[in-house]
Amino acid sequence: MSRARILDPHAVPVIGTDAHLRAVPPERLGAAALRARFAVSPQGEPELPGDGRVFDGREPADASVLVPLVAHESGVTVLLTRRTEHLRDHAGQISFPGGRAEEIDADAVHTALREAEEEVGLAPAHVDVIGMLPVYTTVTGFHVTPVVALVRPGFTLAIDSFEVAEAFEVPLAFLMDPAHHRRHAFEFGGERRQFLSMPWQGVDAAGQPREYFIWGATAAMLRNLYAFLAR
Repeated sequence: MSRARILDPHAVPVIGTDAHLRAVPPERLGAAALRARFAVSPQGEPELPGDGRVFDGREPADASVLVPLVAHESGVTVLLTRRTEHLRDHAGQISFPGGRAEEIDADAVHTALREAEEEVGLAPAHVDVIGMLPVYTTVTGFHVTPVVALVRPGFTLAIDSFEVAEAFEVPLAFLMDPAHHRRHAFEFGGERRQFLSMPWQGVDAAGQPREYFIWGATAAMLRNLYAFLAR
């Protein structure tokens, strides 16, 4: 049973935010600046290396996600997905496109690109990989490599409705402002656990207002992106 089945993140108390930290300046969030940052600087140690001890004792497995930064003229956004409710792992959660590495994959980049095309129909021709974030270990036993890419606008998505309920975009500037990073804490199995959330008030595919509750591994990897860009 995954953490998504045993924890309602909305019910976990907020113990604080990181509003005392400065947001990444706008001049660092343009497509050219992002490309330059990944080209010249190593990642170093991640701020958040993982969720903590694996809950169910699964064997570790490699996985990759694509961190798609859509380079609109009006500003860069992050393309995210909301997973369907029937999945065993991460049901209903906000995620990057991605999944488990397969034997056919040459490397982590190939895994991320393949999974993104399978899940949301994002064609590799629109994707320009610019770097990677440190590996993140999830409580479900995955060692996840976040592959960061600039995405050229003009793409058409074809969502796999078995895995993905919808895809949506969030301004990168919102996610790179720690005032929007909320800290939660809870007790499980005699251990104190913490996670981040970054709730986004958006509009769904039907044009209705919706809160997208970004939390867990996705929020943690975004926080690692923040830590890298803020240095």
